[in-house]
Amino acid sequence: MTPAAPAPASGPDWTACDHTSVGVLISSPSGLLVFERASPPAGIAPVAGHVDQHGGPKQAAHNEVAEEVGLTVVHLRPLLNQWRPNHCRRTPTGPVGHQWWLFRAEVSGALRPCAAEVRAQQWTSAEQLQRLALRTAAHAGGHLSRQEFERRPGLEPVWCSFLHVLGLITLPPDDLDRIEGIL
Repeated sequence: MTPAAPAPASGPDWTACDHTSVGVLISSPSGLLVFERASPPAGIAPVAGHVDQHGGPKQAAHNEVAEEVGLTVVHLRPLLNQWRPNHCRRTPTGPVGHQWWLFRAEVSGALRPCAAEVRAQQWTSAEQLQRLALRTAAHAGGHLSRQEFERRPGLEPVWCSFLHVLGLITLPPDDLDRIEGIL
């Protein structure tokens, strides 16, 4: 008896990084929806994910919101589109980083976080968001070890620049530069 031939590849390899990502800001009167990522990279962040299997940035934004927090996007407004040199958990296939599209979304439905992707979701006030950014800056500045940051994370580093540019947090240029160094 001969061993069976391996099955042919049935599509793209979603374990390889496609260098395209979306981020989605969802707000309520209680603040900005953020959560601790259940898988690397460590940090607290809004909804985000790769574009690859979703067909395009807008569709990816709709799908990631549904997948990660169980909400339905009813309106999507573009905020930013920029390259960021951030690592991800996928296998790199070229330059490190992602072309990011950020959106603000109006949503409907009940919050139903996906346990495989989301831990400790919360509506975060501006003050809480600022404290999370300062924790990330402390980590980037060498005042918190990687283990301490993973145990009690601040903002996922890639989000510090985005939220600073959008005026949701304020960090001095030196802190932003140090955070850039740990992307």
